[in-house]
Amino acid sequence: MRLRGRERAGEQTPSLHRKSQRASVHPAGQMNSCRLRSSTALKPSSTPPLNPPCRSVTAYVTVSSSATTAALSTANRGEKSAPGSEERSHREESGKNSQNRKVTDYYPIRRSSRKSKTVLKCEQKKLIDDLIAKGIEEGMEVQHIEGKGRAVFATRCFQKGEYVVEYHGDLLQITDANMREAEYAQNPATGCYMYYFQYLCKTYCVDATKETGRMGRLINHSKNGNCQTKLHDINGIPHLILVASRDIDEGEELLYDYGDRSKASIAAHPWLKF
Repeated sequence: MRLRGRERAGEQTPSLHRKSQRASVHPAGQMNSCRLRSSTALKPSSTPPLNPPCRSVTAYVTVSSSATTAALSTANRGEKSAPGSEERSHREESGKNSQNRKVTDYYPIRRSSRKSKTVLKCEQKKLIDDLIAKGIEEGMEVQHIEGKGRAVFATRCFQKGEYVVEYHGDLLQITDANMREAEYAQNPATGCYMYYFQYLCKTYCVDATKETGRMGRLINHSKNGNCQTKLHDINGIPHLILVASRDIDEGEELLYDYGDRSKASIAAHPWLKF
């Protein structure tokens, strides 16, 4: 920092306001603990002049800290430093020299409460697993329709893609299914509720011919139904389920396409054409 002062004959330049860095000017033009530069060299004189000229003295002082800078600046103005100014200057200087900080140093990381698609899919599968394992069938009832027989109607709304019910029955391989179908064919009074499908390159059949209290076997056929079949795996075992192919309103009859387009089946059951 650069300080400027004046020197009169027989007087000393005011000392710097710092105990460890007191600097006084001697008649020979030298300073203790600081460098002194004068624009005009001081010449010793035996008799001082009546009106000695004012000489400009420039002093260069090496300042070691920001607190010292504040003190010297206050001394240069001829003022007293306010209490705590040195400590405040030190805090400001340390704040400038501190490293850049991240936002997370001041605010905690906020985790999103939204679930990913994978998590939602796993939760939905677990729910269907429980419904199938416990045989729970909710949101539907069986009604009798004149000239058609039994039918299943929704007692609540179903959203598109929502699980409706399982087509529950005996899971058979193709050889056992052919044998059972041959037995059913011998008795025309016996209905046939056999559903064939492929799973992992093998052909299986769910035989729901036996009368039970399960409603999935009673859902009627329609080529424009509001449900569709889907395979659901539980521990490597396939289960045939019905899901809503569109939004279903309360009171609608539940229908799905049986998928049988063979001439023999249509000849025996003409309603398969619709």
